[in-house]
Amino acid sequence: MISNKLDLLGEKIENEINKGNIAGACLCLLKNNKEVYRNEFGYADKELKAPMKRDTIFRMFSMSKPITAVATMILFERGEIDLLYPVSKYLDGFKNSKVITLDGVTRAKKEITIKDLLNMTSGITYPDENSEVGIQMARVYEDIKKKLESGHPTPTIDYCNQIGQVPLAFQPGEAWLYGASADILGAIIEIVSKKKFSQFLKDEIFIPLGMVDTDFYVPTGKQDRFAQVYDYSDIVGGLNPFIDNHIGLNNYLTAPAFESGGAGLVSTIDDYSKFALMLLNGGVCEGTRILGRKTVDYLTQNELDEKQQPSFNWDSLKGYGYGNLMRKLKNKSESASNGSIGEFGWDGWTGNYFFVDPEEKLIMLYMIQRIGMGTSDFTRKLRAIVYSALE
Repeated sequence: MISNKLDLLGEKIENEINKGNIAGACLCLLKNNKEVYRNEFGYADKELKAPMKRDTIFRMFSMSKPITAVATMILFERGEIDLLYPVSKYLDGFKNSKVITLDGVTRAKKEITIKDLLNMTSGITYPDENSEVGIQMARVYEDIKKKLESGHPTPTIDYCNQIGQVPLAFQPGEAWLYGASADILGAIIEIVSKKKFSQFLKDEIFIPLGMVDTDFYVPTGKQDRFAQVYDYSDIVGGLNPFIDNHIGLNNYLTAPAFESGGAGLVSTIDDYSKFALMLLNGGVCEGTRILGRKTVDYLTQNELDEKQQPSFNWDSLKGYGYGNLMRKLKNKSESASNGSIGEFGWDGWTGNYFFVDPEEKLIMLYMIQRIGMGTSDFTRKLRAIVYSALE
């Protein structure tokens, strides 16, 4: 890669910090399984003047989802689940599911399957004040949040059974909708494996890959490495610490009762790079196999059909398909990207982002902690610079 091009990455990130858009960031690039760029910028906690470091621990939010997808495929490979099994086989809350239509609430024509959960074609949403199903989901989350704050947190399986009582936004399989599907997968993994979801992830992914700082909470001895998460507001003066319990999650300082497969993990850029390398190399990282090559091929393909694809309509992801809780680049012209067809990955609510490019044997990981970010125009600028540096 061309080093003077990569120097632009640091300049851009430092400029974002100086403008007060972010407190700090970590950026890592791997090419042909080797680290070719690595830097830390700004603060992990600007109030404490704690610098961003290589081992800073981040809230991953939706970058938890690809890990949950891999965990699901581990059970699939062992013949312990079938992707076409109905969710109600495991969770009673999803028996006799209802769907909200223009004519009112009606019974679902078909069962939600595990495959629907992996592809966000289940009809399960997140809390949203702009739709009736989202409003009903918000009531569930508010009830769970109140229980958490009163010292009576809701365990994973109970949490997901409660979500199952909310009507679906559409008939399963008819469209794509971002929502709590990955959380439901976490509960199914717990039931099938007969282990806590967190223990299954440790035994099958984190310990084998050496992901020593990835978990659903940060233990006492590591909390000095835990980055502060920020909200941005012009009204209250730029970046300010965010302290709310978002989507029913606790403060990450103690082991939670609800282990969210969609948003609950914390990790470091080093840990997550091992996970990304495993995906790049067909299920293997440094000699440790997590999944079979053909399973990774399936995991990293677009799963949306012509009927479902139009509802995957986020402006930030034009030209992409979706499947197994990750985006997949399908059309470079639509995405206005100089990346490769088949590049895949995901991002998180606090701005964390990664992509894996099998054609170029290239990985990019970008970690920040500012809410409401996801795939931003700034992230796309970093991608463009990275790809322009390829010789």
